[in-house]
Amino acid sequence: MSERLSARQVLALVCDAATFTELGYQEREPAPDGPIAWQGYDASRARAARRTGEEESVVCGTASVGGTRAVLIAFEFGFLGGSLGRRTGDRLEAAYTHARAHRLPVVPLIATGGSRMQEGMLALTQLQRVARQSVLTREAGLPQIAVLRDPTTGGGWATLGAGADVTLALPGAQVGFAGSRVRPADADPAAYTAEAQVASGSADAVVRPQELRETLGLWLRLLTTPAAEAPPPSALGCASLPATGWEAVLRARRPERPRARAYLDAYFTRRAALSGDRCGGADPDGMLCGFGERDGRTVAYAAQTGTKTRPAGYRTAARLIRLADRLGIPVLTLVDTPGAENDAGAEREGAGTAIADLFGAVAAARIPVTTLVVGEGGSGGALALAAPGNTWATPDSYFSVIAPELAAAILKRPPEETEATADQLRIRPQDLVELGVVRGVVDHPPPRG
Repeated sequence: MSERLSARQVLALVCDAATFTELGYQEREPAPDGPIAWQGYDASRARAARRTGEEESVVCGTASVGGTRAVLIAFEFGFLGGSLGRRTGDRLEAAYTHARAHRLPVVPLIATGGSRMQEGMLALTQLQRVARQSVLTREAGLPQIAVLRDPTTGGGWATLGAGADVTLALPGAQVGFAGSRVRPADADPAAYTAEAQVASGSADAVVRPQELRETLGLWLRLLTTPAAEAPPPSALGCASLPATGWEAVLRARRPERPRARAYLDAYFTRRAALSGDRCGGADPDGMLCGFGERDGRTVAYAAQTGTKTRPAGYRTAARLIRLADRLGIPVLTLVDTPGAENDAGAEREGAGTAIADLFGAVAAARIPVTTLVVGEGGSGGALALAAPGNTWATPDSYFSVIAPELAAAILKRPPEETEATADQLRIRPQDLVELGVVRGVVDHPPPRG
């Protein structure tokens, strides 16, 4: 379990010194023992106020985090378990309204056990208010970055946490829709942790408390400083063009060929990764997604790594492109896969719908999308990530409707005709330019003088 920080402690941890200003609250006058006259509710609130020094379960205000202004919402778990009641909803609505009025990102720092039982269904309906405010803020093109503290359960997780654009978590934090007292007796507690949520694609990263300000500051800077476009990267591998189609295939399959991480390292000065499809899956080995800093501005990226791409990878890339589109951030995609994973597991995970979703996200994007084919371009599993009309290729890449070996097999040709089939498919970079499939072949960067 992570250290349980108070609202003021977590604000001090993440905010730049002396920059936090609490919002003024216009709250309704509470009825005796609350809206459903729960006996002893007033006394419970009074004890919570004496213990924590707070009048409600959230503290809201503005501050700078790593030099970027934001609206922060810090939950006080010591106040009735950080639960949401009607006055909590008033404060949350005011915070989101202030963020939209001043064009500021929103950072919920969550520690809650869920809705406040002493207010009955009126407490539960605050989740609808929160969801509405989150949607309005999303439609306004403002980012939301949640930090999951211990615990983050119930409706607070299912709205402010899981509904954020980027979700970070403190190590060991209890995270899950079901709190510890309402789970099945035989439930595995390891499934209800920050680490488990990252592994299952529901959160992006676990961040140590001492690194939280820097990490939040980087994310806030990246999501609020878009570049105008995403120029294609320079080539890092072979400089000459392949003589034959089969040579193009062999070059692209060389183990020593530069892969996605090498291109991302050369392209960006700093970057932060998105992880997971928010549907229970992640493909960290097959698809790298996130936002990076280039010449002081932000470009989003989705990059295949040379392996077969799993459905969660396609869904994560679609999530990335839609988020970038909403925030006005251009996108760079790197194509490098022998094709989509086609085993039985991938079919059960919805391979077809995941690929269709990515095709749709690229087609609907209003921001500039630039693609560089850096290795293998294997059929529709590669094309789904490619920008129509703005795809480039490196000299050691190829793009094919199907792998030459599979094409030969389908045509009932003997294996010795595979190389000739590769030539017939016209898959070399220069062939792709001539066919109009790619705009051009990128050069190596000029030597530093």
